[in-house]
Amino acid sequence: MEAEHESAAIQGQLIEKVLKIRRCAAVVKGGRRFSFTALVVVGDGQGRVGLGYGKANEVPPAVEKAIKHAQRSMTTIPLEGDTIPHKVWGHFGTSRVVLIPAGEGTGVIAGMAVKAVCDACGIRNILTKCYGSTNPHNVVKATLQALQSLRSRSEVERLRGVALS
Repeated sequence: MEAEHESAAIQGQLIEKVLKIRRCAAVVKGGRRFSFTALVVVGDGQGRVGLGYGKANEVPPAVEKAIKHAQRSMTTIPLEGDTIPHKVWGHFGTSRVVLIPAGEGTGVIAGMAVKAVCDACGIRNILTKCYGSTNPHNVVKATLQALQSLRSRSEVERLRGVALS
């Protein structure tokens, strides 16, 4: 049985979103032993976001482990106001995600997994589309891979050694 649970808590200016909780059963001599996994996205709402995955015998410890893991794996994303600088593709496994910058007032047009990452990161206007597998684990990793491949205008100018008009 898979239980989907989405919650957000602002704790010390960090936004935590529990995307997926899974239950696994191991058959032992006395019956079934259950263990749980949690997939969590953590961000500060200003361009920093991280993904965490935790496993434990109960749900709360699994979520706590995932949050700790996400806080350690936070990366900085270059934003342009409340959207992204340019169109970008990301892929992980068989999941592919395209992220397209949008104008003011558009909002976050995305599925559950991509929306959670965008909200945690601080992106308020974006268009997205997911192709292939819609498994939340792979979609979130594809989204993070896309966001990490973003380059700001000043960074592109510096890398190329030219001034863009």
